[in-house]
Formats: sequence, C-alpha cells, structure tokens
Amino acid sequence: MSRWRPPVEKSTALITREGYARLKAELDDLWRVRRRDVVKALAAAAAEGDRSENAEYIYRKKQLGEIDRRVRYLSKRLEALRVVDTAPSDPEAVFFGASVEVEHAVTGASSRYRIVGPDETNARLGWISIDSPLARAMLKKRIDDDFEAQLPDGPQRFFIVAVEYPV
Repeated sequence: MSRWRPPVEKSTALITREGYARLKAELDDLWRVRRRDVVKALAAAAAEGDRSENAEYIYRKKQLGEIDRRVRYLSKRLEALRVVDTAPSDPEAVFFGASVEVEHAVTGASSRYRIVGPDETNARLGWISIDSPLARAMLKKRIDDDFEAQLPDGPQRFFIVAVEYPV
C-alpha cells in the first residue's frame, strides 16, 4: 500500500472580512508567539544531550514542523483569498455571505445556514462552505424557491424561507 493521495480539490478563494481577520490573527500568533516559544524549548531540550533518546527534543521538533507547515499554508492562502464584504445588488437572492433559512420539503424541519468560505466553516454555528453541495444548490435561489441538494443521505428537497446579509 502506498502513501500516495490524490490531490485535494481546489477550494473557492472567497472569505468574509471576519474570517480573513481570524486567519491573519492565527498566522500572527503562530509566527510571533508560539513558534518563538517552541524554538526556545527546542534549544533547551537539545542542550540536554543525546537527541536520539530525548523525548522532549523529538516532541518539540515535531511541534516546530507542524507550526512551520501551518505558517507556510496560511501565508500562501491569505495571498490567494479575496475578501467579500459587500452585499449583492439583489438582497433576496442567495449569494456568498448570506444567512439562509431553509425548510425541508418532507419533514418541514427548519434550519439556518450562513454561506462562508471553506477556510471559515463552523458546523456549530451553521456556517457552511460555499463549496458544499447544499450551498451550491441554493446559490442564486430566491425566497420561496425550492431546490434539490444531493446530500449523503440522497437527494433532499428544500424551500428558501428567508435570506439575510450582515450589515
């Protein structure tokens, strides 16, 4: 069995202003605070002697690699992202950044989602990626429109109940 993995699909390079600020703050914290602390701990562990049996040294080296990998990813990703912070010209249609209330056609269950970039999804808050099947299916729909989304349980039918955009 090989370690080869197929390349990950390119995600949409859109983000909200708040999401961009969060990623920028994470990058700043990793680079200015956490990396500096790990480098100090790594130097102290290296000074203890035999590195091959030094668990602290091995752990810190691995931790430093993880931080550097995340810093490299965030640096490249932040350059590629486009911040979307304006409401669309048609506020009754579903576009990026919208908070959408949908009703399941069969069960009548109501759910609220916010369409955000792939870097800022949060299931607890109901923030779904614009690349998700549900978000793709509801894009450009208007209030009272119905749509079908291909979900893991099979095709599901929904109605758009409300569309709001942050002020």
